[in-house]
Order: sequence, then C-alpha cells, then structure tokens
Amino acid sequence: MRKPVELWAYVIGLVLILSGIVHLGVFLADDVPWAGPVSWRKPATFGLSFGLTLITVAWITRGLVLGDRARAWLLGVFAADCVLEVAGITLQAWRGVPSHWNTETPFDTGVAMSLAAGGAVLVTVLGWYAVTALRGRVGGPADMRLAVRTGFGLLLVSLASGIAMIARGTVLFRSVSPQAAYTDGGFLKPVHGVALHAVLVLPLLAVFLRRLGRGERERLRVMVAACALYVAATGAALIVSFG
Repeated sequence: MRKPVELWAYVIGLVLILSGIVHLGVFLADDVPWAGPVSWRKPATFGLSFGLTLITVAWITRGLVLGDRARAWLLGVFAADCVLEVAGITLQAWRGVPSHWNTETPFDTGVAMSLAAGGAVLVTVLGWYAVTALRGRVGGPADMRLAVRTGFGLLLVSLASGIAMIARGTVLFRSVSPQAAYTDGGFLKPVHGVALHAVLVLPLLAVFLRRLGRGERERLRVMVAACALYVAATGAALIVSFG
C-alpha cells in the first residue's frame, strides 16, 4: 500500500510536468529565443525534469531498504525542494530576469540564494538515496537491483556535474562578468541531463523485460548490456560537454 507522502509526490510531480508543458507552449507562442539567461527554456525544462525526477524517486526508492520514517522525511523534503526550485525559476522567468547568479536587487539575491540552498538539499537527499542503493540495500530481482544501483551511480555523476557548473558559474560571475557566467557556466549540461535520468530509464527497462515474460538470466544479461551502453552514453556526453 502506498504511503500518503508517495501519493503526494506523484501528484506534485505531475503538476510540475504540466507546468513545464505549459511553459513550452508559452515559448512557442512568444517571440523569445530558446537560449540565454532569460527565456522560457528554464521553466519548461526544469518543470519537466524535476517533475519526472520526483515521480521516479517516489517509485524507485520503494525498493530501498529504509525505515518508514526516514523514507517519508526524505521524500517529503525532496518534493518540497522540487517545488521550491521550479517555483523560483518560473517566477524569475515571468519577471524577465535571470534566476541564477542574479544579485541585481535584494529580491533577486534572495531568490538566487534560495535556489542555491535548494540545490544543496537536492544533493544531500539524492546523495543519501544513492549511497543507500550502492551499499546494496536494494530489494527485488537481480536485474532490477543492477538497474537501480547503476541509475543511482550515474545520478551521482549528474549531481557532481551540477555542482561543477554552479562552481564555474560563480567563479565566472565574480571574476569575469555575469554574461560569462550565463554563457559558459552550464558547460556540462549534456552529461548532466543524460546521467540524471538513468535512474528512470534502466528500471523501466527491467519492468518491461519482466512484463515480456523473459527469464531472470536473460533479463540480467540484457540489463548488464544496457547499463554498459548507458555508461558509455554518459561518457560520450561528457566528451561533448568538454568539446
């Protein structure tokens, strides 16, 4: 039976995805470039990505060996933080100002600091989940366990790339110019995006193979190959990022 916090996480995730879709429509209707520090790209992509990630985490972490209280607190904090991040980015997009590294006014500084604090919470919660999974505290068949561990391992790569982008953007903002931070701060976006959703793609593949009625050994062989391919794709995205 699903816990109330899990049901709320699914609902909030769907609302965030809907927000992303709505802002994608706003972009199509408005004469504003997709790229740049002020665009509809951010509320669209962040809404879709955060909503999808929240739903994924609510689903996947049911297989982790965690106490009920710890599970509820971690998922509740993560859901609230997803709302905070998407809301802050969306607010600044509608105000027509950058959301990150923006210290033009006290209000903008407050939003930027809130987003930075929210990012730290995201890293802490998702890092906790990842360490739990990588320590072997995962239930289910062998192919699902491999999918979850690989997914969370790559999630750590995504988190590390996010931290690196924030750090680089901060240095550029302070030492060069705000425009340099907006232009070059997101240099790891390809690897960040690819690695982020492995924790959804690989477990979904495990579910799909099981629904097809494949045997456990065959499912495990396919999953080993899929995990290897996803790691290779992440490596290719890293090369593209630095290229």
